[in-house]
Amino acid sequence: MSGDNPEQGGDRFPLTRWSVLDAARSSDEAERARAMDTLCAAYWKPVYKYVRLRWNRPPDGAQDLTQGFFVQLIERGLLEKFDPAKSRLRTYLRLCVDSFVKNEEKAARRQKRGGNVPHAALDFAAAEEELGGATMDPASIPSPESLEDFFEKEWVRGLFELAVEDLRRHCEAHERQRTFRLFEEYDLAGDETISYDKLAEEYGIPLTDVTNALAWARREFRRGALERLREICGSEEEFEREARSVFGWEAK
Repeated sequence: MSGDNPEQGGDRFPLTRWSVLDAARSSDEAERARAMDTLCAAYWKPVYKYVRLRWNRPPDGAQDLTQGFFVQLIERGLLEKFDPAKSRLRTYLRLCVDSFVKNEEKAARRQKRGGNVPHAALDFAAAEEELGGATMDPASIPSPESLEDFFEKEWVRGLFELAVEDLRRHCEAHERQRTFRLFEEYDLAGDETISYDKLAEEYGIPLTDVTNALAWARREFRRGALERLREICGSEEEFEREARSVFGWEAK
């Protein structure tokens, strides 16, 4: 397949992502909707799992709260109140989740909302499976401090999931399906017995093709992940910090 030649040009990730904050503050309704979809895609799983653990909510209650929280971001303009000089966006949003759940508790009701729910698909069943589907025992719930770390780790995990999906679509668009399969098998599957030699034998290609394909896939994955990160940071300075501290990458 000629499209799997990693030396071809013109098929890099387009660096066109705009900050979610800029989009959320736009006068263009379509841009604001895009911002909410982007934010929801990056944060709904961490929010859902955090609500399940931190607030000991059953799955249906956590689902309602998760959906309600993202609607509140729209209705109350919470992104407009965020100051990137004072905190990271992910920290601000986690604190907003805590405030939202507390207010729902005080109201002693779950408010069903509609109309402006983000369009991003929320696969709660998959998120519950990742949690193990276990009934939450209050005695086993981690401390709030460790749950802060949990929220951040889930945020990073979600970011990588989005970047992997971006790479998959990118490879499909440029006829590099084999390159993505190589990346899946070597970098994602967690099989310690896999090797470049085994992949070359499995796919019937030269070892150099495996080496070049994986180098290209990792480079484009890195590029795409950084662009995803840039989009959901509150400022360029925050993006630089997050790229170094969370991923250990220079933002270049």
